[in-house]
Amino acid sequence: MYYNTATKRRMHKSMKASGPNMDLLSIKDPAFLKGMSNTELEALSQEIRKFLIEKLSVTGGHIGPNLGVVELTIALHKCFNSPSDKIIWDVGHQSYVHKILTGRACEFDTLRQFKGLCGFPKRSESKHDVWETGHSSTSLSAAMGMAIARDLKKEKSFVIPVIGDGALTGGMALEALNHIGHEKKDMIVILNDNEMSIAPNVGAVHNILGQLRTAGKYQWVKDELEVLLKKVPAVGGKLAATAERVKDSLKYLFVSGMFFEELGFTYLGPIDGHNFEALFENFSYAKKTEGPVLLHVITKKGKGYKPAESDKTGTWHGTGPYKMDTGAFLKPSKTPPPAWSSLVSETVRKLARTDERIVAITPAMPVGSKLEGFASEFPERMYDVGIAEQHAATVAAGLATQNMKPFLAIYSTFLQRAYDQVVHDICRQNLNVFIGIDRAGLVGADGETHQGVFDIAFLRHVPNLVLMMPKDENEGQHMVYTALNYDDGPIAMRFPRGNGLGVPMEKELHAIPIGTWEILKEGDDAAILTFGTTIPMALKAAEVLETKGISVKIVNARFIKPMDEKMLTNLLEKNMPILTIEEAVLQGGFGSAVLEYAQTQGFYHAHIDRIGIPDQFIEHGDVDSLLEEIGLTKEEVIKRVSILARKKQQRA
Repeated sequence: MYYNTATKRRMHKSMKASGPNMDLLSIKDPAFLKGMSNTELEALSQEIRKFLIEKLSVTGGHIGPNLGVVELTIALHKCFNSPSDKIIWDVGHQSYVHKILTGRACEFDTLRQFKGLCGFPKRSESKHDVWETGHSSTSLSAAMGMAIARDLKKEKSFVIPVIGDGALTGGMALEALNHIGHEKKDMIVILNDNEMSIAPNVGAVHNILGQLRTAGKYQWVKDELEVLLKKVPAVGGKLAATAERVKDSLKYLFVSGMFFEELGFTYLGPIDGHNFEALFENFSYAKKTEGPVLLHVITKKGKGYKPAESDKTGTWHGTGPYKMDTGAFLKPSKTPPPAWSSLVSETVRKLARTDERIVAITPAMPVGSKLEGFASEFPERMYDVGIAEQHAATVAAGLATQNMKPFLAIYSTFLQRAYDQVVHDICRQNLNVFIGIDRAGLVGADGETHQGVFDIAFLRHVPNLVLMMPKDENEGQHMVYTALNYDDGPIAMRFPRGNGLGVPMEKELHAIPIGTWEILKEGDDAAILTFGTTIPMALKAAEVLETKGISVKIVNARFIKPMDEKMLTNLLEKNMPILTIEEAVLQGGFGSAVLEYAQTQGFYHAHIDRIGIPDQFIEHGDVDSLLEEIGLTKEEVIKRVSILARKKQQRA
């Protein structure tokens, strides 16, 4: 990369050269950008793209979104003074370039790995990360809070939330737009419009943005109208009112979308988000404008890397490792079992062929939830509602009131956002909605914002709801059948991220009796109650315990609610020590349910121990390392069961 002598001196103050890629790896803060020419910035942009393509080919990550915001991020850090000026990334998977410019390029070999660089903004990583996020549509509300605090403290700074066009469809974002426009707080909202979120965007707001993209440069039109109308001699009241009406009419005539202006924002754009001159000109204008400004920036997701640029389905939104030269994803040496998401969605699809009442709903996750096949075969029965989890849940409820069979495909971490709708609209009305809770349990690299560990605790106490989790994909397909043939209220099935176990699949589907557990191994000295992903660990622990003379009963507690009270009562009556295991939070979880049942039934002296997720947020890393760190391991199971069995012997 070429830099002139003056630029090198400026960069030297902010960098410390070391090793290959010295310019990027040595960045300490964004100050070096201030005096760089547009030509130098364009060269820097290309170097950043090359760096990202190379590094993410090894680690995986959100390649498409970050390639699209290179120039935008550079321009933000050149024109504003982070962290005194607050740059707030809405969905943090667009923050990689921001991380490079704020001194973290040297950590990219550890991106999304255990104890490594987080894939989202992280306040503990850098003073420049002023807001943490993994869920969309939060930036505008956070920005409003920061703007209010700034004004109350009489400080002078800019607040700049960067929100995507997909995130703008979220109800929370629209609520924030309404409030910001009403309060007229000074704020510069950057609308990064790449026409996609994880999947192609949908909805009326998306269509409004489409009109604005093709409307030309709106600010020029508006300014020209202002100059023209100032020449009208609007002296008297009627004449002045007429001039204002003419101005409004002309604005609507020349501009296809007035959505943001009507909300109280000064709208600038649309502008090319890869053109530094256009970005600087509009940032300068925005900084001088009083009240809230919305700068509509058009970017190309995946820009600079052909496989990502040409992606129309969201495949390159976030990826695993790939070959740099071809873009081919690195595949395992042997064909893995089917992905859980695919197993569930394809079973729903199979059942939909004979039941026209089945309708699939997803909040902007048709690709992640593997619903492309269902959508292709039943387009009239597939609804992607955009990033709107609350709306998705209540749409499902509405369908259920009309004797339809809605399947709500939603990640565990995103179901949190629809909690009130599940309680108030689905469960309270006891409606037949099937909720497929994808990514339940630890998800690994996406970290604490995406770990699906809270759903048992926030669902188990809700009346009318059945909650279950299969031990393998064969039992999973039968649970899908069970759910779509259940007519007594809402039912939810948890399933993990990743692939199944590769077990044989039965061709004929059947219903599993609600609230029944399954004994996988007999034993007399202690019982392990568990389900889903932790069953293999329990079985392996039992093998080791057998060599120590401890006989352990392993129970597939596949129904978390209702529990198999008959089997549980039998265990408690025999004074069988019990260990519960769950890849979910302990507080309010399955183990808590077992303890509660023992107490309410008068088994006050029962020996019950629990293993699960402790009272902390679990950061990013490979799942095995995370489980090891929190003690959710075979060795810990062996230790806990040994203690329980010893207590039983002492009682005897």
